[in-house]
Amino acid sequence: MTTQAIICIVAAFVVGAVIAGIIFFNVGIAYRKQKAEAELGSAEKEAKRIVDDAEKEAETKKKVALVEAKDEIHKLRSEADKEIKERRGEISRQERRIQQKEENLDKKQAQLEKKEDAIVQRNKLSEEKLEEAEKIKKSQMEILERISEFTMDQAKEHLLSMVETELVHDKAVRIANNEQQIKEECEDRARSLVSLAIAKVAADQVSETAVSVVPLPSDEMKGRIIGREGRNIRTLETLTGVDLIIDDTPEAITLSCFDQVRREVARIALEKLIADGRIHPARIEEMVDKARREVEHKIKQEGERAVLETNVHGINNELVKLIGRLRYRTSYRQNVLDHSIEVAHLAGVMAAELGVDPTTARRAGLLHDIGKALSSEIEGSHVQIGVDVCRKYKESADVIHAIEAHHGDVECKTVIAALVQAADAISAARPAARSENYENYIKRLQKLEEICTSYEGVEKSFAIQAGREVRIMISPEQVNDEKMIIVAREIAKRIEAEMDYPGQIKVHLIRESRAIEYAK
Repeated sequence: MTTQAIICIVAAFVVGAVIAGIIFFNVGIAYRKQKAEAELGSAEKEAKRIVDDAEKEAETKKKVALVEAKDEIHKLRSEADKEIKERRGEISRQERRIQQKEENLDKKQAQLEKKEDAIVQRNKLSEEKLEEAEKIKKSQMEILERISEFTMDQAKEHLLSMVETELVHDKAVRIANNEQQIKEECEDRARSLVSLAIAKVAADQVSETAVSVVPLPSDEMKGRIIGREGRNIRTLETLTGVDLIIDDTPEAITLSCFDQVRREVARIALEKLIADGRIHPARIEEMVDKARREVEHKIKQEGERAVLETNVHGINNELVKLIGRLRYRTSYRQNVLDHSIEVAHLAGVMAAELGVDPTTARRAGLLHDIGKALSSEIEGSHVQIGVDVCRKYKESADVIHAIEAHHGDVECKTVIAALVQAADAISAARPAARSENYENYIKRLQKLEEICTSYEGVEKSFAIQAGREVRIMISPEQVNDEKMIIVAREIAKRIEAEMDYPGQIKVHLIRESRAIEYAK
């Protein structure tokens, strides 16, 4: 085959391919056009269907909305009709009420008119009776003038007696006014004396606590104090009666006990044991004995210091020891020894200003709370214990009476007793002297009185002496003498169960019948 023939064949093949491509291209274009027209027609149908469905749905929703609107209108109309009906009923009720009020007012007005007429008639009768009485009085006076026939001397004597009666009355009025004036002047003088005493005897107040803290050289010492299986700490707590609190506080042990003497013994013994380093039951017992003797010696020193500080001499040695024990006694966190010394100074200052024996006043002030040194050992109030102790050691009658009267158990009969009572109140009332505030104090007294008045037959109850005594007035018609004992016991038991208080509370029931009449 020649080259020319090959070229011709290739050229023919190329031309045929070109022609075939043109034919296929046109066919493809026609096919795509046909397919697009078909899709367009189906899209128009779908769009028309959607529009028709939307119109149908809109028509349906329109009908539903109309129905709901009609229902809502009907509901609102029903509610409005109901409300209108209720308001009409309320208006009718108010009209009936107003009508009834008008009728009542008419009736009251008629009654008032009747009463007014009756009063007018009564006034007329009264005036007539008054005129008749005046006539009778005039005629009786004429008869008396005729019968009496007084002489001039008799008339003078009669007039003088009348004047004397009037003068006695005036004298009584003047005396009463003078007494009131003297009372006011005495009150001013008393305030001045109290102010002077307070100014002269200024004392710092420190609140006592129920715990002591003993420092340790190291935390390793805690284990030695506890001992094997806790023998050491049990021995110490048993011998002293003090609770040892060993917690996470670094290098410290807390001693807890309300008895300050026992707490002081435990503190001194523990400090000695720590300094010695030998801690075992036998050594603990030895150190506790030494600490107890040391505290007793310190108590005696405190008593002697108080006696010297107040310049009170000739007190029995046993009383001096009891005075020293007051150093380890508190009353509402106020140290009783400091309080007693302050009362002694205050009473002495006021006694000197009034011209009363200041030595006796200071002695009574120092000893007024001596019963608190034994109140935990002997049953009874600290007042009665103090009276018994001072009688035992031959104190004077003035001192004993001041002790007995300083809380109002008996009436003050001497100036010294009144001064001690006032000095005691001043010392206790100093700012920060006592921890109990007025609110808690009043609540405690109210609670005490409420417990007493809750019993049948109790008319009134009065908490006195700072809550140390409650006096209960019993109705004699409801409670007899035998039942009084039962009621008193029940009240005392309930107070013990429901209240927290220092010392003891005296329950005093009073039942009496009185008949009073006046001679005119």
